[in-house]
Amino acid sequence: MWFFARDPVRDFPFELNPEPPEGGPPGPWVLHRGRKKATGSAVSIFVYDVKPGAEEQTQVAKAAFKRLKTLRHPNILAYIDGLETEKCLHIVTEAVTPLGTYLKARAEAGGLKEQELSWGLHQIVKALSFLVNDCNLIHNNVCMAAVFVDKAGEWKLGGLDYMYSAQGNGGGPPNKGIPELEQYDPPELADSSSRAVKEKWSADMWRLGCLIWEVFNGSLPRATALRNPGKIPKSLVTHYCELVGANPKVRPNPARFLQNCRAPGGFMSNRFVETNLFLEEIQIKEPAEKQKFFQELSKSLDSFPEDFCRHKVLPQLLTAFEFGNAGAVVLTPLFKVGKFLSAEEYQQKIIPVVVKMFSSTDRAMRVRLLQQMEQFIQYLDEPTVNTQIFPHVTHGFLDTNPAIREQTVKSMLLLAPKLSETNLNVELLKHFARLQAKDDQGPIRCNTTVCLGKIGSYLSASTRHRVLTSAFSRATKDPFAPSRVAGVLGFAATHNLYSMDDCAHKILPVLCGLTVDPEKSVRDQAFKTIRSFLSKLESVSEDPTQLAEIEKDVHAASSPGTGGAAASWAGWAVTGVSSLTSKLIRTHPTPVPSEAAVPQRPVPEGDPAPAPAPASATPATSGHRETQEEDKDAAEDSATADRWDDEDWGSLEQEAESVLAQQDDWSTKGQGNRAGQVSHSDHKSLDSHWSSWEVEGSWDQGWQEPSSVEPPPEGTRLASEYNWGGAEPSDKGDPFAALSVRPSTQPRPDPDSWGEDNWEGLEAESRQVKAELARKKREERRREMEAKRAEKKATKGPMKLGARKLD
Repeated sequence: MWFFARDPVRDFPFELNPEPPEGGPPGPWVLHRGRKKATGSAVSIFVYDVKPGAEEQTQVAKAAFKRLKTLRHPNILAYIDGLETEKCLHIVTEAVTPLGTYLKARAEAGGLKEQELSWGLHQIVKALSFLVNDCNLIHNNVCMAAVFVDKAGEWKLGGLDYMYSAQGNGGGPPNKGIPELEQYDPPELADSSSRAVKEKWSADMWRLGCLIWEVFNGSLPRATALRNPGKIPKSLVTHYCELVGANPKVRPNPARFLQNCRAPGGFMSNRFVETNLFLEEIQIKEPAEKQKFFQELSKSLDSFPEDFCRHKVLPQLLTAFEFGNAGAVVLTPLFKVGKFLSAEEYQQKIIPVVVKMFSSTDRAMRVRLLQQMEQFIQYLDEPTVNTQIFPHVTHGFLDTNPAIREQTVKSMLLLAPKLSETNLNVELLKHFARLQAKDDQGPIRCNTTVCLGKIGSYLSASTRHRVLTSAFSRATKDPFAPSRVAGVLGFAATHNLYSMDDCAHKILPVLCGLTVDPEKSVRDQAFKTIRSFLSKLESVSEDPTQLAEIEKDVHAASSPGTGGAAASWAGWAVTGVSSLTSKLIRTHPTPVPSEAAVPQRPVPEGDPAPAPAPASATPATSGHRETQEEDKDAAEDSATADRWDDEDWGSLEQEAESVLAQQDDWSTKGQGNRAGQVSHSDHKSLDSHWSSWEVEGSWDQGWQEPSSVEPPPEGTRLASEYNWGGAEPSDKGDPFAALSVRPSTQPRPDPDSWGEDNWEGLEAESRQVKAELARKKREERRREMEAKRAEKKATKGPMKLGARKLD
């Protein structure tokens, strides 16, 4: 009966490349690059082939196999798996490169920095200290060939073939028999007659001195070359001389050598070593220490090696966020390290963390994510943006903190190209409509207008037709001067999206009204934009065949290409005004009523029109003062972006509330009557906010410039009581009566959709008229009742005491 023997090498779960790497270590082992069959992950495989007549060398190899398998330390080569047969020995370790090969490759790329060498030597000395002080073992083979470097640039101590016990158990040191390794033996071992007193670590510390010499000067030609330090740094020369001294008694213990080099000004006293030491002990650090470390880490990453950042810092950052509750402080270093990753690695390591961060309720983290979205938006696919990110981002539109609302608006510039049609044309515009009208911060209203102009090309044709004209027209009536400028520039940036009919009947009338704006910046932009639209109209008038060419983009589908063309039309509003937001929130709030105000009553016929309020009393003047500091604020923008962790978020909320509390002061400067008539629509749904963009009349009246209008005298008719569209009645010669009701052929606008005509606020006006009529009826009824009571009292006279009331 046949039994088929299984080949253990073939069944081994690792496979190796047949070609050994250049510069393999001297000795019985041959280093191969390999991989794990199941996962394909890279490993290193040390192979020893058993040869006849080499029993002593085989025993050395088996001892090294046993030592490496049982010794576990972060600075000693990590054992993964092994195979021992009659023909060969295989030791599988983490993927490493011999130190000599690593230094040669780095020298060709510009060489290693001193801080990298200091940390590498720190690791080797720490491994020796572990062996000597904790395990009572003598390595007996410290040299360039026994040191390996992993993918993170960490130095690992290997070459455990000739290790022996410091306590004398198991005999003395084994015979090496390899001249390349024996040249690193200390001089006292060569003189058998010497009886010099030595410590157990003396020989290994001599070999450490040889390793230091080779790291800075290359291969050691002979032992006498150790007398010349060569390129060894001055801060290390003193400690190096102690290692290669002829008296073995004065050679320091590895632990004391580390202590000496870590002293202030020492070779191993630098930011890189301190960062590595903290990362090794990060699991036992206090939360406050972790916070401080991550805040300072970002400043140092630029000077750290790329491999170290990718393979050591990045895993620690991900772990700190996942399990350590590190919060927003990990974001800046995380995205900085992410620049070193390939697109595939970024998708695997960074994107899952980013998606999870967006669901966090931590305000500081949300602001950080929004600020740094530009660094990772390119790696996000559309399904992830629409289903996992956008729903969480929209919460920022409703946040009580103005800074979060502003950053949320600005982030839409990056998210818009990846949003679905529903999210872009419906959900996003609902929030924009509410912010543009009812936000109490002028810069946020301004940035909303700017953002809408920049993403206009991504909107569908029907949405553009309903929204853009109404939104920009509303912005031109904002009390905040930069918002009015943004509205004008919005028309100019999206000029190709309007029909000639809209240009003539809707846009130019709005722009012409701005030619008498109190602010010169608004007037200048209005004149420029008017000339631009007029030139288009003139060209079509002279050559009607150009109409199709000029209006080719009006009904075209959304075109992302034009979004970049408009990127600079109002960039100041996102940069300069961004810093203005902080100043307005903290020191110079310029609030406006959070709800659309009830329109002012017209002055009755025959009465003189009230004088307009002085320019100094309008909120637009405050905006003018702030715009003069635009350049200074823009310069402070980058510095402000790094202070979110130190921001007092509670104080921002309190100051936002103080802005609302100052409504009375602002109203007394010219809008006292309007402030008293603010409609309470806080509880309206988002649908009503969205549809409010089509009811342009209410927005127009809400953004009217303040004026000192006195209450009309008793009996004055309301504006709504005029017959604005019907035939002139015969009994009253009202010159406005022909403007009453709109022709019946035009349907009433649907309050839940974007209306085509956005100039008559019919619904808002009807509600206001009903409220005024009800109030007037109550007043008339009250006066009638008082008159009847007075009449009865006058006819009957006073009642006598004790008289009975019969009626």
